[in-house]
Amino acid sequence: MATRRRKTGLLFGLLSTLTLTLIGTTPASAATATWNLEAENQRICMRTSHGWPNTYAYAPVSGSWSTTIRTGVRNLPPGSSSMGGMTLQPGENHRRPDGSLVLNATVHLSLAPAPVGDYTAEIWASDGTETQTDELLLSYRDKC
Repeated sequence: MATRRRKTGLLFGLLSTLTLTLIGTTPASAATATWNLEAENQRICMRTSHGWPNTYAYAPVSGSWSTTIRTGVRNLPPGSSSMGGMTLQPGENHRRPDGSLVLNATVHLSLAPAPVGDYTAEIWASDGTETQTDELLLSYRDKC
């Protein structure tokens, strides 16, 4: 009798597991973003003695999205700052037939003077669930 109960319990547990697996949530891999940050490794060149106190970087997003996407930049050189980027309301942005993309977001930057060299900042876009990034190369030179 105990063996029969044990077998019934195991069978019930197995059936429950299979049922929950079949009706469960979609796998995490199916929940990928339907949009892409296409900042495409931009480069800004500026003089070491001046920096660039009022400029911007591009943060174009393509695809379609149903939640707000915020944009910004991080990892700036010391003394530099950003007032933030544009916020994209739910919508879409697709490439034109010629392959160009409508620019739909920029990020404001104030770049402080710095020694000659390259600094790598990061442009980001986030829908609150997923954050995508791309490099922004800041090249400080005596002459651009």
